Amino acid sequence: MPMYLPSRGRAEEFDVGGGGQVLDLETAVKDGILGGGGGVVVHGGATEKKLSLKKMMEELDSIEVPSVFICPISLEPMQDPVTLCTGQTYERSNILKWFSLGHFTCPTTMQELWDDSITPNSTLHQLIYSWFSQKYLAMKKRSEDVQGRVLEILETLKKVKGETRVQALKELRQVVTAHDSAKKTVTDNSGVSLITSLLGPFTKHVVASEAVGILVHLDLNSDGKANLMQPNKISLMVDTLNEGSIDTKINCTKLLEMLMEGKDSECEVLSSLSLLVGLLRLIKDKRHPNGVLSGLRLLKLISSHESLRNSIVGIGAIPQLVEVLPNLNAECLELALVILEALSTLPEGALALMDCRSTIPNVVKLLMKVSESCTQFALSILWAVCKLAPEKCSSVAVEAGLAAKLLLVIQSGCNPVLKQRSAELLKLCSLNYSETIFISKCKLTKTMQ
Repeated sequence: MPMYLPSRGRAEEFDVGGGGQVLDLETAVKDGILGGGGGVVVHGGATEKKLSLKKMMEELDSIEVPSVFICPISLEPMQDPVTLCTGQTYERSNILKWFSLGHFTCPTTMQELWDDSITPNSTLHQLIYSWFSQKYLAMKKRSEDVQGRVLEILETLKKVKGETRVQALKELRQVVTAHDSAKKTVTDNSGVSLITSLLGPFTKHVVASEAVGILVHLDLNSDGKANLMQPNKISLMVDTLNEGSIDTKINCTKLLEMLMEGKDSECEVLSSLSLLVGLLRLIKDKRHPNGVLSGLRLLKLISSHESLRNSIVGIGAIPQLVEVLPNLNAECLELALVILEALSTLPEGALALMDCRSTIPNVVKLLMKVSESCTQFALSILWAVCKLAPEKCSSVAVEAGLAAKLLLVIQSGCNPVLKQRSAELLKLCSLNYSETIFISKCKLTKTMQ
């Protein structure tokens, strides 16, 4: 059910917008808002359509409604208000349901009713209808104004260059960000192809920044995505990501993620070292959590392609990702572990994880700490490292508290696969120790005994 917020104003006055106008019945009749037929007439060229009060309420479902229009029973605006002998007004269907349950009292005052008749409150009904009509017409006018302004800006972009083009793009980005109707107007009027045509090898970064800020908010079809996947446009987006503001960096990563989803044959265009370096810079910047999240999301998508993993390992991403693990929130942490697990499937990736001194202590701390999925990814990473050099890594892992954590996993209610992997890793870790020493290293001597 829609949620309506009662107004804090006086019950007998209703602000309909536009300079604090107070709506009363006489004004409503004079302005032609009220009348027979039960619907507001919306003019649209040669056609007209009538909308019922119910329809208007549905389209204005989040608007703040005066408290006098709200039924005390349902806390929803009334469509058919009726008044009891106590003077209290309710929605007809709600008060009839109250009576059908055997109540013969006024729900608000709990007075016994000396007369069980209900009287239609036509004056209040007309005021409710008038108020919603005004709001609905104002909403439609704003929507038409937005669409008209979008069309004007699109026409302007076809003709202008330089600073005028930048200003037009800035205004379009603001409108698109604020209004869903503006997004639809852009896509329905070839706006995507127009904006995409502005991106090229000689495009200024300020133009690219604004264009990307618009495109990232639109629903791109396959043709639009294919156009943007051209190498020169991808190259421009990567350069803009590296040189732009934090908002521009985030928009570029989001747009590249949109383009790459579901792509297999064309994924190589996103393997540039410049892009990967830019993403790592974004991920390491603790000042901007949203940037960290968007950077990790795109890097995860890139790492899902086996052909691109060597490039990620080759730029030294693994030690940088390992170092940021302690500073990440739960959502970012899972993304980082997914990436590291994917990279650990490569011999070069497993070796890089083993060579990083922080890998084992940082990953061990995550076991049984965040979520079952994080524990699963962490175990896979530790297994890849420890099996590579059991004698060297297992002792480091045990000293970091891995054995104790593995016992907790085995004793927990997690899935059997995790328990099996934990048991295998525990056995691997115990190879270099006598039984007594290993139990002491587990720090769970009493539990074991």
